[in-house]
Amino acid sequence: MSFQLRRTKIVATLGPATDNPAVLKDIIRAGVDVVRLNFSHGAVADHARRLGLVRTAARQAGRYVGVLGDLQGPKIRIDRFALGKVQLADGAEFVLDASLAVDAGTEHSVGIAYKKLPADVFAGDVLLLNDGQISLQVQSIDGPRINTRVLVGGELGNNKGINRQGGGLSAGALTDKDRDDIRAAASLEVDYLAVSFARDAADMDEARSLLRQAGGHALLIAKIERAEAILNLAEVCKASDGVMVARGDLGVEMGFAELAGLQKLIIQEARHQNRLVITATQMMESMIVNTIPTRAEVSDVANAVMDGSDAVMLSAETAAGKHPTKVVEAMAQIIEGAEKYQGAHVRIRQRNAGYYERTNEAIAAAVMYTANHLHVKAIVALTESGETCLWMSRVRSDIPIYAFARQEATRSRVTLYRGVYPVAYDGTDENREAFYFSIFHHLLDLKLVQDGDLIILTKGELSGVVGGTNSMQILQVTRK
Repeated sequence: MSFQLRRTKIVATLGPATDNPAVLKDIIRAGVDVVRLNFSHGAVADHARRLGLVRTAARQAGRYVGVLGDLQGPKIRIDRFALGKVQLADGAEFVLDASLAVDAGTEHSVGIAYKKLPADVFAGDVLLLNDGQISLQVQSIDGPRINTRVLVGGELGNNKGINRQGGGLSAGALTDKDRDDIRAAASLEVDYLAVSFARDAADMDEARSLLRQAGGHALLIAKIERAEAILNLAEVCKASDGVMVARGDLGVEMGFAELAGLQKLIIQEARHQNRLVITATQMMESMIVNTIPTRAEVSDVANAVMDGSDAVMLSAETAAGKHPTKVVEAMAQIIEGAEKYQGAHVRIRQRNAGYYERTNEAIAAAVMYTANHLHVKAIVALTESGETCLWMSRVRSDIPIYAFARQEATRSRVTLYRGVYPVAYDGTDENREAFYFSIFHHLLDLKLVQDGDLIILTKGELSGVVGGTNSMQILQVTRK
């Protein structure tokens, strides 16, 4: 088993650039912890084929790799132009027409895929197209026609996205395609499922219910990319297992000037609620074609790490870029550089009620308090669900936490947890002395500790009980 003790994890999106098994093996060796299946592109058969390649490559590399399925969500887009694209001039009149044929767009009007848009907007609203590069101000609504004036023009191509400045479009988070993809995600046994354009807790509850009905056990990640999700941030976090700072659409709806502050706000709220957090979008965008990142990209990734992200995510850089292995290597180097300068201690969050809700939460806090005041080389958590490891990883990030888990699903799940590393282990503590030496030998054989090091061990007295961690022990490693 191979270990890379970089604490912040790397999520890489699969695509044509990673379809070569040799490339896939290279990016996993370079440091990919979790792969992303983007359900916006490709059929279920494509995702299943790629997933099979990933699992083979991970075994060959001696690493555990988690799987994140990412739902497409509602695509609020224009339709197509007869000539493929048009040039919109500043000040010109332009019509978004829900009754127009799909491919009949001209420089004067274009159809819209989201037919309810005319009922969602009002005179004075600003609509942003093509990731905010083109802006239109609504002048009036005439049945299915939205009459606008071009505020900022430029080239507009087929199927570009539409946002309303400030948010407020009523499209639900889950489409019929998403419901089909949730069933597919369950059959593929993904570890995480990301819900695009979530607005509130109800969107996350619906997705969780559908996933469980389909037999899926994935943890749910809410993608924060709508203004409504910011307004409902605390409840969205509470209804999710983690969140993603999805900076593309979020930057369009909220304005690019707000983005850095919103990123810190989202990460802070997620950590406060003991939730996972992934920072995503254009992190190493220039490396789609270039072999080294820009200095701005280095700072961007480093700041996401120092803000407390569990993971940073690559999209087109690995899915369609020219240098997928180089971009993963560069991101790993930036993370390691940032972690050298990050404060080791993070204060245990203040509790309003003053009480812990769960025994394993109390154990996690006790372990990290002890580790902060004792020279401990490692924390070993015998875990069924990985829950205790997650809580410990919220508190301190510079002591490695090894999740000794017999369930493969748990080992795959903790690949996303900051500072947590999965280890296959199926020992029992029926013979107490043999049990301890088994753990010591496991750690020593993997070269994770040295003879004489202190470790903290957490476990449940009743083996096999989820959420049953109720003890911690301070032990000195020995080979005897």
